[in-house]
Amino acid sequence: MIATWIQAALWGFVGGIALLLGALAGYYLKIPHRIIASVMAFGTGVLIAAACFALIREAYLLGGFDSTITGFIIGVLMFTGADVYLAKRGAKHRKTFDKSRISDEYDENGPAIAAGALLDGIPESIAIGLTIITGGLVSVATVVAVFISNIPEGLSSSVGMKAMGWSKRRIFGLWFSIALITAISSLAGYSIFSQFPPDVNAATLALASGALLTMIADTMLPEAFLETHEYTGLIMALGFLLSFILSI
Repeated sequence: MIATWIQAALWGFVGGIALLLGALAGYYLKIPHRIIASVMAFGTGVLIAAACFALIREAYLLGGFDSTITGFIIGVLMFTGADVYLAKRGAKHRKTFDKSRISDEYDENGPAIAAGALLDGIPESIAIGLTIITGGLVSVATVVAVFISNIPEGLSSSVGMKAMGWSKRRIFGLWFSIALITAISSLAGYSIFSQFPPDVNAATLALASGALLTMIADTMLPEAFLETHEYTGLIMALGFLLSFILSI
């Protein structure tokens, strides 16, 4: 039987490795923009359901209203503040797969894009580890949500990095490093937070939920809508339904 802490790290790595898979697809394949947008819309629905059922609901059951609401608000404010800061540093369009839509006056910054990917990924990974504490087993819905949402992020970002002149080694090395960091974050979510009282774990789950929902609204959903238009809601709803079924 694999030790629980190793399982936490492995599941975090599974979610994070989707960034590298997306980057490989974006670098080597010519994928139609509508397909990418559809995957992003589907991933949005999956993430919304995971944030609702696997995170904030568990937070409430674990710590009640006060911890849940406090953690949720902190997560929203933290992500918003960090996202605004990184956007000003050159990571505003880190999920944009059609770089022709970006103004020539806008200057993308590689380190800021990497920091943005970490900003998106760390709360998700910590949440994966926390679900093992609260439920005894990893939340399949959360892992699937993180995996699906990371594919279009790695894909769209690698397209931009390639256009900026980044080498293959640099692009793939970056995403593999971030996948390792997500594994460490998931491990931390399990090993560190398992020592804390239920109220702290509840607030952290709610924080991850707030950060995820804010990230979806700020980066994923607008990008998906630009290509899928009136079908965005349908595709997103299918993703939500899948995540709901997995969570039950």
